[in-house]
Amino acid sequence: MKLSTEIKKYLKMMSVLSLTFHTPEDLCQEWETYMKTDLLQMAENLMDVEKYILSEVASDMIGEGKNTNLLLIFENDEKRTDFVEIELINITEIIDAKFGQEVMIFETHLNPFGSRF
Repeated sequence: MKLSTEIKKYLKMMSVLSLTFHTPEDLCQEWETYMKTDLLQMAENLMDVEKYILSEVASDMIGEGKNTNLLLIFENDEKRTDFVEIELINITEIIDAKFGQEVMIFETHLNPFGSRF
């Protein structure tokens, strides 16, 4: 019973952010290298992130280019907000410096109300 209560408490506090990076076809190889080295290392070093998943997005809807997703799990909304206001700006600037405006970043805030995570 106590474990179940602890899990429910964690879910209420847990905060999730999904970052999707869209890369045009002509930059896919360069992005692939960047993703597997620099972006992966960046994700590993994020202090306020409890867990993350970095993955390629497989979809029939993407006709040109490639999407990559970075799912970030934070302890609470405050840590997610701090990340968006500080770290995401830094990450965006680093990617812009390397790829210009070609790699688009889509930010989606996910607010869990249930999970089997």
